[in-house]
Amino acid sequence: MNITQTAVSLNVADVDASANFAKTCFGYEEAMAADGFVSLRHADSNTNLIFLATGLATFKPSEIAGSAGQGLLLVFVVDDLDAEFERIAGTGARVVTAPETEPWGERYCQFADPNGLVWQLVQWVELPA
Repeated sequence: MNITQTAVSLNVADVDASANFAKTCFGYEEAMAADGFVSLRHADSNTNLIFLATGLATFKPSEIAGSAGQGLLLVFVVDDLDAEFERIAGTGARVVTAPETEPWGERYCQFADPNGLVWQLVQWVELPA
């Protein structure tokens, strides 16, 4: 199998709110859009984010057409977590978790977009012996 691209598609109540959050805070750019739909791409990654309006008749299978969010984390590994935290927090984004470091070396922070999706930044750090 040769996978050439990956996309994550999320149902949200307000497509524009999540798309604008991704563009403002994470550097995504709009690839295409239509009524109730936007696809975003990032210059540094081969992954697209797609936001669909909850309740679109074209969503299949319809039995799972509810909102994304509960139990979902959008996770991005970065080189300088603290600088990115300050930059994103400076936009007024809602901080869910300020930077902290787990015992296994995962340093992370979390933000919530206007639809309640949780966006997590991770930086792997070496811990003192």
